[in-house]
Amino acid sequence: MQIYSFFNSSTSYRVRIALGLKGLPYDYEAVDIRAKQHREPGYVALNPNANVPLLRDDDFDLGQSLAIIDYLDATHPEPRLIPADARLRARVLELSYAVACDIHPVNNLRILKYLIKELGVTPEQKDAWYGHWIHEGLTTVEALLVRHGGKGAYCFGDAPTLADCCLVPQMFNALRNKCDMSSYPRAMQIYEHCVQQPAFKNAAPGAQPDFQA
Repeated sequence: MQIYSFFNSSTSYRVRIALGLKGLPYDYEAVDIRAKQHREPGYVALNPNANVPLLRDDDFDLGQSLAIIDYLDATHPEPRLIPADARLRARVLELSYAVACDIHPVNNLRILKYLIKELGVTPEQKDAWYGHWIHEGLTTVEALLVRHGGKGAYCFGDAPTLADCCLVPQMFNALRNKCDMSSYPRAMQIYEHCVQQPAFKNAAPGAQPDFQA
């Protein structure tokens, strides 16, 4: 398999975690989204999403991180990241979507660039935008973890799931952007545990071959 990835992309980070948890080897193909390599015709021909990540598995190309992780679960089911039990599956997806659908889309790089370049907001206004949606989203995530997550080391018990694959990159980016995380102690506890585990360490932005300080 090949993964087309950008070191600092949270969606790529999710997939790298999933691949690591499943112990699946892959070739890393760097796509510098800051240099707009994801917009080049050759890449768009592979991935109409014109974004990262892209998984290539023989002749099968797939974009969108949640679809990729679901595919990996179907083709390499151990360890499962999306539980089979209907209620636990629903809880895992509820939290995963809270990150992937509610927080990430309004705070990713292309949105932040649009705010500055097209709408003319100041850097301070952009940071306020980012912090607002982080607070809105992580308040929900924290409530879900406290209400339904239990006392395990991960979001839902003692084994990582899709929820952890989504949570960790979002927490990493919030910390990188110097957000106040004091209101999310359970999420921070899970994050701090996860980033000590090999699959999460190896997936971190700083461990990638295209890392830029």
